[in-house]
Amino acid sequence: MSPTLTFIVRRLVQLVPVVLAIAALNFALLHLAPGDVADIIAASTGGSSVEFVEELRRSFGLDRPLYEQFFIFIGRLLVFDLGWSHIQQAPVLELVAERIPATLLLMLAAIVVAVVVGMLLGILAAMRHRGWIDGVLSVLALIVYATPQFWLGLMLIVLFSVTLGVLPSGGMMTIATQMGWLARAADIGRHLVLPSLTLGLFYVALYTRLMRASMLEVFTLDFITTARAKGLSETRIGFVHAARNALLPVVTLAGVQIGHILGGSILVETVFGWPGLGRLVFDALLQRDLPLLLGVLLVSSVVVVLVNLAVDVLYGLLDPRIVQK
Repeated sequence: MSPTLTFIVRRLVQLVPVVLAIAALNFALLHLAPGDVADIIAASTGGSSVEFVEELRRSFGLDRPLYEQFFIFIGRLLVFDLGWSHIQQAPVLELVAERIPATLLLMLAAIVVAVVVGMLLGILAAMRHRGWIDGVLSVLALIVYATPQFWLGLMLIVLFSVTLGVLPSGGMMTIATQMGWLARAADIGRHLVLPSLTLGLFYVALYTRLMRASMLEVFTLDFITTARAKGLSETRIGFVHAARNALLPVVTLAGVQIGHILGGSILVETVFGWPGLGRLVFDALLQRDLPLLLGVLLVSSVVVVLVNLAVDVLYGLLDPRIVQK
């Protein structure tokens, strides 16, 4: 078995107890909050008797001791059963499966915007160190970093949707319109621009500053001096020789911030009406739909740890010494 495959298998085995620990922690925290789904259903019917609420709790299994509910929850997880949403009247796995493609698409677009644009601007700022371009990019990065995401999203809607009318202000696609698959993909892409920019621009500022600092450090190394002595252009030295060695801190930060981006998607999905997991979490939280909330949190945790695994593998490809360790 190759060192890289051994590394991946070892990391996958290590992820199992991590996911189970996250599930146990989520279960404990959510059950500390007062009230349950029986109270919500009783309230939605205009007020019900105590006997009716207790009957609901018995039928949902909420009258059992907490440790019994916990072992039932863990036992279901082991057979990939996320439970039943009593509010939505549907399996949690089915509800999550309907929403997760939209969230993954939004996250992927935001990460691409953040990493690609941040890297390019960081390289450009480092190559023009202490010049006016470096100064302008530093100021813009600081402004974007200090701007709240919801306000940035609203301003983008005002500019591109209301004033210019070139991009849709919300939703994932144009409804009630028959389109071919290519036209539908283009339509989803137009709806994706503003939410992905809102979610990604905040991290563009971080990656720009980090890439700039990392590039400036690499520019002091001997192999860069050697490349300059060979007569290579500064553009080739910057983008070909220095960029790869400066990528490691950016890749590390990208892995750490996947969870932050997933959390930030809740706000962005609410502002733009994007039908992803964020809005599902928001609705489940308001309705005390604990099975659905636990299912979404668990799937989100799995996404984060799998992305971190991918980042570790990428890290190993950039620096093979890490895999060999």
